[in-house]
Amino acid sequence: MKKAFTYLFMVAVVLFTSCQKDTTNKYLTLGKGTRERWFEPIPYGMAYVERGSFTLGSNDDELYERVPSKTVSTEAFWIDDTEITNNEYRQFVYWVRDKKARELLGQTYTDFLITEDKYGAPLEEPKINWDERIEWDDRDYQMAMEELYVPENERFGFKRELDTRKLVYEYFWVDYKQAAKRSNSFNYETQRYEGNVINEKGELVPIQNRSSFLMRESVPVYPDTLVWIRDFAYTYNEPFTIKYFSHAGFDDYPVVGISWKQANAFCNWRTGLKSLTSDRLKEKPAHDFRLPTESEWEIAARGGMHNNMYPWGSYYTRNVSGCFVANFKPLRGNYVADSPSTTTTMKVGEFDPNPYGIYDMAGNVAEWTSSAFYEAGYDVIHDFNPELQYNARPDDPPVMKRKVVRGGSWKDVAYYIQTSTRTYEYQDTTKSYIGFRCVRTSFRNDLQRR
Repeated sequence: MKKAFTYLFMVAVVLFTSCQKDTTNKYLTLGKGTRERWFEPIPYGMAYVERGSFTLGSNDDELYERVPSKTVSTEAFWIDDTEITNNEYRQFVYWVRDKKARELLGQTYTDFLITEDKYGAPLEEPKINWDERIEWDDRDYQMAMEELYVPENERFGFKRELDTRKLVYEYFWVDYKQAAKRSNSFNYETQRYEGNVINEKGELVPIQNRSSFLMRESVPVYPDTLVWIRDFAYTYNEPFTIKYFSHAGFDDYPVVGISWKQANAFCNWRTGLKSLTSDRLKEKPAHDFRLPTESEWEIAARGGMHNNMYPWGSYYTRNVSGCFVANFKPLRGNYVADSPSTTTTMKVGEFDPNPYGIYDMAGNVAEWTSSAFYEAGYDVIHDFNPELQYNARPDDPPVMKRKVVRGGSWKDVAYYIQTSTRTYEYQDTTKSYIGFRCVRTSFRNDLQRR
C-alpha cells in the first residue's frame, strides 16, 4: 500500500513539474544568442506587481456606498513607487523648453544643429545638438530666441520671461483599437484598405495606408498653476500658485495642475528618454511607459491583500498609536490632523508603503488612470486585463471625456481613499488635487523575481 501511494505521489509531482519547466524549443533551430535567458532589469524608482487575480471593486465588509465588483486577472507590471513629483515633471518641461530653444538658435548658430552623420555624410533633416550649451543670459542668444519669450506688450515690469504657452510637446501614437477592427483590415484581394478611421481631429476619413492609424498629439506641457485659486472660492492660495511648481522647496511634492493628456505626454517623453539612454547602455526597455488602467491601479493599491479596505490592510485610518496613516481630510475643517507639517499636499513617501513597496496609494493626490469612466463599466469589461478606453474627440460631449481617477487626495474624506472607490474627472481639466504615476508592462516572472 505504501509503495502504491509513493508511486502515485511521484507521478503527480512529475505531471505538475512538467507543466512548468519544459520550455526548450525542440523543433526549430534557434539563432545565435537566443538560448540565453533574457532578464528584465528593475526600473529605477518602480515597484513590481505580480500577475494575479483579485476582486475589482468593493467587498461585503465595506459599509459605505457599494461599488460593483468583478473578479479579474491582470498581467505583471512595474509601477512608480511614488507619484510623479514637481522635480520629475519639471525635467519634462525643461526638455521641451530646451528643444524649442535649440531649434530657434539653430537658425542663427549652426553649432546647435547636426547636419552630418558620424561618417560625414549629409543628413536628410538636421538633428538637434544636445551637447551644445545654451547661454541663457547672453543678449545675442536672447535675441535669437525672441519667439520663446513673452511678447513685450504682455510683460510685467518689463521683465523678460519665458512664454510657457509656447512649450508644446508633439508626439505620435498608434491607434491599435481602430487598426484591430475587422472592417479596417487590409484586403489582400484588392491590395488596399477599405475602411474608415477617425483621425486626431475627430474626422472620419478613408484609410489610405497604415499611416492612417498614426495619431499626432500636440500638448502644452506647463502645469496649470492657477488651479490653487480656481478650485477653492473665497480662499487665499496665491502663494501656491506662484511657487508650488517652480520653487525647489516643493521639488519632492507631487505635481498637480496636470490634465489627462499632459500625463500621457509625460509617459511618451519618458519612454523616449529611457530608449535614448538605453542605447548607450545596450539595454532596451521591454515596454513603453503609460498611465495605469483602473484594474492595474487597484491591484497595486491592494498590495497583494484581498478584500482590504485601505492599502495598508486595515479597516481604520489610524494605526495602533492613534496616528493617521495617510494624507487626507480626517476631520471637519481640520487638514493638519494627519500631517501637522502641511495643510495640502506633502512630500511623497512620507507615510509607510503598502506590501508592494508603493507609497501614497491613498491620499496626498488623486491619480489619473487610462480608463474611461462609465457607471456600468464593470459589467462590460473583460475579466482578463480589463480596460475601457475611449479616445474622446474635441467635439464629443463632456460625458464622453470622463476618465477614472483613483486614490483620493489631501482634501478628501476617508471614503475616497479606499482602494475600491472610483470617481472621475474630465480629461481636459486640471485640478490642485490630481496627479499621476506611470506603469510599464513587465516580462518578469516569479522565478526571475526570486
